[in-house]
Amino acid sequence: MSTEELLTVDYEVFGKVQGVFFRKYTQTEGQKMGLVGWVQNTSAGTVQGQLQGPTSKVRQMQEWLKTTGSPKSRIIKAEFTNEKKIENMDFKDFKVVH
Repeated sequence: MSTEELLTVDYEVFGKVQGVFFRKYTQTEGQKMGLVGWVQNTSAGTVQGQLQGPTSKVRQMQEWLKTTGSPKSRIIKAEFTNEKKIENMDFKDFKVVH
């Protein structure tokens, strides 16, 4: 079992991130990294969600959300809030929320 600390962080991604499979790619990427959490579109045209997992993987995913996203997306910026250490993860998997 890894001794790495677990982190939780909320995120919101701005730019052309709706209608470009951004949520599906985010879910797949999160699962590949062994993270849990969720992702959803907002009425403001952004994508938001929450990440939980080992610190290094959360950092990797934050970088992915800031710079990569889905192939057709155009990310202007990603904001991360409410970051804190956690003892246990609140979710069992990574979900796309509608």
